[in-house]
Amino acid sequence: MIKNHSKSVLPTLLTALCASFLPASFAQTNNSEQSQSLYDIANAISPARIESDITTLVNFGTRHTLSETESNTRGIGAARRWIKAEFEKISAQCGGCLEVYFQSEVISGEKRIPDPVEVVSVIAIQRGTTDPDRYVIMSGDIDSRVSDVMDYTSDAPGANDNASGLAGTLEAARVLTQYKFNGSIVYAALAGEEQGLFGGRIMANKAKEDGWRIKAVLNNDMIGNIEGVNGVINNTTARIFAEGTRVTETESEARRRRFTGGEVDSPSRNLARYIDKIADQYIENLDTMVVYRLDRFGRGGHHRPFNDLGYPGIRIMETNENYTRQHQDLRTENGIVYGDTLEGVNFDYAAKLTGLNAVSLAAMAWAPNPPANVTIEGAVQPSTTLKWDTLSATQNPQLKGYKVYWRHTDAPQWEYSKFVGKVTEATLENIVIDNYFFGVASVNNDGIESVVVYPGPAGSFGE
Repeated sequence: MIKNHSKSVLPTLLTALCASFLPASFAQTNNSEQSQSLYDIANAISPARIESDITTLVNFGTRHTLSETESNTRGIGAARRWIKAEFEKISAQCGGCLEVYFQSEVISGEKRIPDPVEVVSVIAIQRGTTDPDRYVIMSGDIDSRVSDVMDYTSDAPGANDNASGLAGTLEAARVLTQYKFNGSIVYAALAGEEQGLFGGRIMANKAKEDGWRIKAVLNNDMIGNIEGVNGVINNTTARIFAEGTRVTETESEARRRRFTGGEVDSPSRNLARYIDKIADQYIENLDTMVVYRLDRFGRGGHHRPFNDLGYPGIRIMETNENYTRQHQDLRTENGIVYGDTLEGVNFDYAAKLTGLNAVSLAAMAWAPNPPANVTIEGAVQPSTTLKWDTLSATQNPQLKGYKVYWRHTDAPQWEYSKFVGKVTEATLENIVIDNYFFGVASVNNDGIESVVVYPGPAGSFGE
């Protein structure tokens, strides 16, 4: 017999269930001070300042890695000195809050750098207040090129590829240095991208040597074009490229992943999901497309050297590329104007994608460290249990607790969540482990969350 519930009991039961398992996309709106600051950060990004920076970079004529280094007005030498001076100016306005320096290495014997050349990047670090050894990084590329990758004398404006990403990095630094964060934020102007991703390789190797705990690399490469070669004009979407399984995965880890999952839950993939969620909540009129691939088909960018060492890294860029404006000699043929000039950059759009970066960096730097050593169990059981390590109270004084996430295995974004408090273990009753993917995020006192961490080595963000 089916018993009838009284009118007073059923609403109470439904309310309790909804409170326990809220869909992740329908969590209560966070009205905290930091959450409001994230909106303020998005709104503070200036298209005019981005336009000014892109114009300055274009006016160096060429920024080819092999180009002039002695001139003060032309070539990559003049460009990198100007970039460093801009970071130092930003630092002066925040009381010296940035550590600004050149990072270099002499490269030779390479296909695109046959003779010895000093590849010089510009790095600016905004140190965190409680966890300075935890880093999130935003990068853009200094160099430019024309049709012949070895032509270092012709004009190569590189307005969109990649003065746009570099200008966005400078602008993010201007805005974010007005705030203090628990973790460190790095603004990187990387050189040698077109010749073989050398600036990224140098920085990634140095970071590993120095023991940096890198939790995110946001590579911005072409964030200003809205007119695609396919005829589409759209300023409301962006792409986030994120690789799947780590290339550093061991044979034993691969065997474990085969039986427990994780192919679509690498740190890079969950970083991409995090940024996608940031776009939905904080960036007006922007829908991001998470692309399950390292980069565009057969192509590469400066996040790859970090991925090569196992760090979480993604590429943020425009949705609709225009190949007549990429890697082209300046010319007009058959009525088509070729070349990467200022006319091909939409500065409002570049500002929108810069805002996405800035808000994501701020949220991750304010949030506690992502949970470490997350494990899961529940095979042939009616419930699922997740466990993780306690975070250092010294490094994470802002920790409020943890939130458990889960989703159907074919769902692209996290669907359900439950805040479980300041514990190191949580059991989801009657949630069968076989039917979902799971993860855990740390939450600060203002409700700002870390990236979700998938259990096991496949999803680990490290310590």
